[in-house]
Amino acid sequence: MADLLYGDDPEPSDPFPAGPLYVPVRPGPSGCAARLFRTPLGERTAVGFTSTRRLTATLGPGQPWIRLAEPALRALTAPLGVATVTLDPQFTAPAPTPVTTPAAAAVPALRIA
Repeated sequence: MADLLYGDDPEPSDPFPAGPLYVPVRPGPSGCAARLFRTPLGERTAVGFTSTRRLTATLGPGQPWIRLAEPALRALTAPLGVATVTLDPQFTAPAPTPVTTPAAAAVPALRIA
């Protein structure tokens, strides 16, 4: 495999293409369509996962998917104005664990009369 120079690479910040991805889809009347998501800043993005385990952990076991290479996913979503591909996103933060301290447990609850 030849090394790409920064001048030859369309996205120098990416060290290499992601390769085949598991892309979430939704069924439609003409077949399947790639699901598009939004970044925290509201920008539309295509999403791909590097394993089915990561896809099901994020979107659930019932999420349909297809296998696409990253360049194919980019070509599919470019006409829609989507230029970003997000790999292995985590859509929610982990649930916070409750912290109980002896001092917090001893404080009585306030009552409103």
